[in-house]
Parts: sequence; C-alpha cells; structure tokens
Amino acid sequence: MSAAASERADARRPRARVAQRRQRLPTATLARHAGLPVAIALSTVLNTHRLAQNGYANIFYSAGVKSMLSSWHNFVFVSFDPGGLVTMDKPPLALWVQAASAEVFGFSPLSLLLPEALAGVLTVALLYVVLARRLGAAAAFAGALALAVFPMFVAVSRDNGVDPVLILLLLIACALALRACETGRWRTLIACGVVVGLAFNTKTLAAYLVVPGIAVGYLVCAPGSWRRRIAQLLAAGLAMLVVSFAWIAFVELTPASKRPYVGSSTNNTELGLTFEYNGLGRVEGQIGGPNSTSVRPGAYAPAARQRAVDAAARAHPIPPEAPTAPVHLTPAAVPGPAIKVTGREKDPTPFGEEPKLLRLFGKGLGDQAGWLLPFALFGLLALLALVALALLDRRRDQRMPTPPLSASLALSRRDPRLAVALVLGGWFLVEGAVLSLSKGIVHPYYVSALAPGTGAMAGAGLAALVELARGRHRLWGLALAAGALATTVLVQVVLMHREHYMTSFVPVLAIGAAVGFAALIALRRLAAPAVAVVFVLLLVVPARYAATTWLAPVEGTFAAAGPKAFAGSGGYGVNAHDLAIDRALLDYVATHRPGSRWALLTVASDTGSPLMLMGLDVGALAGYSGVDPAVDGPQLAHMVSSGQARYVLLGGEYSLRGGNRATQAVLQACRELPPSVWHSPVGYPYGLVLFDCAGDQRALAAAG
Repeated sequence: MSAAASERADARRPRARVAQRRQRLPTATLARHAGLPVAIALSTVLNTHRLAQNGYANIFYSAGVKSMLSSWHNFVFVSFDPGGLVTMDKPPLALWVQAASAEVFGFSPLSLLLPEALAGVLTVALLYVVLARRLGAAAAFAGALALAVFPMFVAVSRDNGVDPVLILLLLIACALALRACETGRWRTLIACGVVVGLAFNTKTLAAYLVVPGIAVGYLVCAPGSWRRRIAQLLAAGLAMLVVSFAWIAFVELTPASKRPYVGSSTNNTELGLTFEYNGLGRVEGQIGGPNSTSVRPGAYAPAARQRAVDAAARAHPIPPEAPTAPVHLTPAAVPGPAIKVTGREKDPTPFGEEPKLLRLFGKGLGDQAGWLLPFALFGLLALLALVALALLDRRRDQRMPTPPLSASLALSRRDPRLAVALVLGGWFLVEGAVLSLSKGIVHPYYVSALAPGTGAMAGAGLAALVELARGRHRLWGLALAAGALATTVLVQVVLMHREHYMTSFVPVLAIGAAVGFAALIALRRLAAPAVAVVFVLLLVVPARYAATTWLAPVEGTFAAAGPKAFAGSGGYGVNAHDLAIDRALLDYVATHRPGSRWALLTVASDTGSPLMLMGLDVGALAGYSGVDPAVDGPQLAHMVSSGQARYVLLGGEYSLRGGNRATQAVLQACRELPPSVWHSPVGYPYGLVLFDCAGDQRALAAAG
C-alpha cells in the first residue's frame, strides 16, 4: 500500500469509529430514557380518562370563551358576555388558547378541556428533559412520576382553568434559566424573562413567584463577572415587564366607552384588578370580591315575596341528587354522560386553613399536595449537601497544600446540580411559603403550582440520597434518607387516616419503608434499588388519590381530587332540576321580544353562564362576584331605551352580596314577572325573580 493510500485509510478510521458511535447512541439513549414514555403515558391516562364527563367544567370560563368567539373585540378584551359588557377576571393568554382550540375543533367541552390536559402532559415531559440533562435519567424518571401523580395537578389538568398553562410556562422559564446558567447567553436569559411575562398574562402576579429562584440561581451559577450577570438579569427583567404589561397597557389606553368594564375591579382598570383582586389582596387579606355598593340581604324579595320564597322552598325542597324525571331536554342537549355520584361532600372546600407553618398539610390542602412534600424538602437538602460535600472533597483532594478557596468555589458554582437546587428548589420554597402564610384567598387548587417543584426536588433527592449513601459521605446520606422516609411516611399515614382512604395500605407502606432503609444501611450496593422501591411505595397512594378524579365530574370552580371531594354536575354545570328552571327562563325570554344585544341580564356571571352555553345572549350587570359597579341606573335605562336589553333576572349566584346601583334600580322601577308567567317548575326558585324593564327607562334612570 502506498503512503498516500495509508494516510487516506488512517483518516477514514476515526470517521468510521464516529459513525459507529452515532449508530449505537440512539439505542443506548432510548434504553436509558425508557422512563420518559412511561411518565408521559401515565400523565396522559390520568389527565384524559373519562374527561368528557366533566362537560363544560368551569362554566364561567366556558361561557366567556364562547363569547370571545363571537367577535374580535370580545376576543381581545376577554369579554365574558357576547354583548361586551364585562370582562372575565383573568388575563387573556390561557383563555386565548382555549378559544383557538374551540375555533379549530368547534366549540364543545372537549375542545376547552383538552388544551389543559395536554399542557399537564407536556409539563411532565419537560420536567423529565430538564432533570435528565443535569441529574440523570433516574432522577428525571422519579421527578416526572411524582409530578404526574400530584393530586391537585391532575385535578386542574382535567378542568378548563388557567393553572395548567401557567405551570407549563413557568417550567419553560425555569428550563431556559438553567440553560442560561450554563451558557451565560443574553438571548437565553431574555427569552426566560419573556416567558415569565407570558405567564403573567395567564395569572398575573402568581407568575412572579418563580423569579427569586431564577435570579439567585443565575447570579450564583452563571459564567461571567458579577457586573455582567447583574446587567443580564436587568435586561431579562425589563423584557419580562414589557411583555407582562403589554396587554394591560393596551386595555388601559383604550377608552372605557370602547371596551367592556374590567370585571372584578373596583375602578374599571386592569392595573387595579392585577394588584388588588388578583394580586396583593390575596396575600395581605381579602374577603370575596370588591364591594363598592350594598343592598341588604334578601332585598330581591320584599316581605310578601320573601314569604312566597320560603313557602316554595318548603313545598319544593331541592333534592340532594338530580331527579331522574324528564326535564324537557333531549339527551343530546346536555354534553357528557349523566353520572350518579354518591358519597361526596355536599359543598366544595373554598379555602385552606388559617395561615401557619404546616398549612400545606392541613385540611383542604394536605390531601391535594402534602403526600410527597417532606421527601421533596429533604431532597432539596440532600442536593445542596451533595454540592457542598463535593466542594470539601475537591479542596481536600487538591495536590496543593492550601488550595485557593476561590478556585474551588468557582468550580462548585458551575455545578449543574446547584443550579437545579437554586432555580427549581427556589421556586418550590417561595411557592410553599406564599401558600402557607398568605392571609387572603388561598383556594385549594392554588397548590397545583407546587407540583413541578415537588416533583423536581423529589427526583433530585432520590438521586442525591443514593449517591450520598453509597459514597464516602455515607452517614450524611443515611441521616437524610432516614429523615425523608420517616417524615414522608408519617405524613402519608396521617393523611390516609384523616381522609379515611387506603388505610389498609399503612402496614405495607411502613414495613416497606423500614425494610428499604434496613437494606440501605446493610449494603452500599443496595442503595439504588432500596431507595427506588421505597419511592415507588410512596407514589402508590397519591397516584390512587389522583385517579379518583375519574369517579365524578370535576367541580369547575374548585377542582379537587379525592373520593369525597365535592363533585360537579357535568354538562352545563347545573343539575337536571336547575336545568329545567334555566330552560323555562330561556324559552320565555327568547320568545317574548328580548333585547337585541342582551336577551337577559343577571346579577352575577355564573347565574347566566348555563343560559349562555345553551344559546341565550346573557350579560352580568355586576360581574363575576355580583358586586362590580359596572352599570348604574342611567346606563341600564339607556340600554333599555335603545332596545339593547329588556329582561333582568335578580337573585341566583352571589346575589346576597348586594349587587350594584343597576340592580337597585331594577328593584324600584321594573315590573316583576311571577314564576307562573315564565312557567318555572318551582315558585321563586332560589330567590330568582324575573323583571321586565320595557317602558321603565325614566324610572330606572331616576332610581339608579
């Protein structure tokens, strides 16, 4: 062989070896990451099985999305009603996603529910990818499983609220932040700020709970000088603020006469809604919605009418379950199958317990989020301990007699495990602290935002505990493992007994944890299988608890897991008894010359939502909470005189909060239509009183 031929052969050999490695790499990668499809499949089943039974779930959002589809004006301003009277009480992004799905696939319950279910699945897959790149496949698989079975995360993923989209966006922001910590690139960190801004346009200030962890993580772990890192954070923060307030600025710059009233605000501004009702008011303490006007409870029914209401309630008690008698509806008229629900609580749990350190384990929150919180907390400690002990080992193993501390710290701060602990662990701690100590509204479904942090720290903790238990710092690993297993088992046992759920599994859990810990102590090589087996045992009860969401339709406003959680009605969000009343109202109003813009006006949004979903153009005079000062007497008088409105329905949801000046004017000026006129199945059902305001414009203007 010539020299030239020999050189060409030598040049081909490295390329051949590289090609062989590339051929082997996909197979090895697929085998190592076989847990990813398992986690995705589990999340998909939990989120979508029997999903159609939930019907329109949160009927407030469903009705609003239907109105948004009626015009670009309503879409841009997220108007609750087709007439553009009042907006919904959330920013637009998640609702735009639902509207886009309904536009593409047609307006139906599943077109509204599937985006949230898929957002939940994507969050599980993304968490796996984020952890696998930095902590390995085992930690990623464990974290993805813990997230997939987090009970409240599953519950909100089966509802059409905004939380699944919020959680997905915040995890994307964390993924970008971790990448920025590794590369130090401006564009990656600025992209992180943009995504946080998009999350803000999903649920306002709740999105910013991820910011402290990202900021600390980048300051500590990113390459470059302190000055550069601070400048990059400032640029990302500016991008975040610009994106956050872009839509709000558009609304604020639009004249109030050209847009709907900002629902749930006291001053008709998105800024007021953001920082009061949806913002600091929920942390500092707030009771219900804004309450700028008041009408005494029961004012919708004067003395004689109130006696009629009481007599009707005694003569026609509301049945505990939906009656089986026909209600003048064909089966196809109600989306979703009829499901008989037994053994359920009568009322939803609207709030957690009073603020305290262990609030997340208390009633209303504990069974939705507490199952793996201790393991996640010890997992965060184990991850930080692993980084700190690696620093000590590095200094001890240096050949120099006194290695410079700055060099060791520089290596430690570039450790990807530290970035995970600060970014994802920081989100976990901040979210938990705010939920534990907030003095205002903390609905149980808020704890769904703890799910990614809990999953991440549980998965990271599993890997860290194994590495510590079989390394040179074995005692640290055993001590942290003992704390993680003991506290998590104790919490799960308490929750099982308090909820009277799977108590027969307690011996299996306790014995399994004890045997696993004994194996961990006995042999180093058993560390990985012992911790893995115990971790799987810890997932059994929360997974079963999450699957109870299949047993009944979700309660759209207060989604929750559990065999006794308050269940919704599916379909249009009301039972057959209420549906018969709504149908009678709809038939009467639609056939007796209704207003051209609003066929019917109610006090609060949820009273009119089922009617809107059934096809009637309804508006809410006082917004979602029934107290918004959106309309007064003269404005209502103009609406009536111009033929835009005629009928007003007082009573119903939140009516006892007081209404506003328009509802006061209706009481004084409009003509009441007795229930017999509109063929109500029950006399004065729930205090519902229908008024005809045609011809009463002057009296309305004077009264309001």
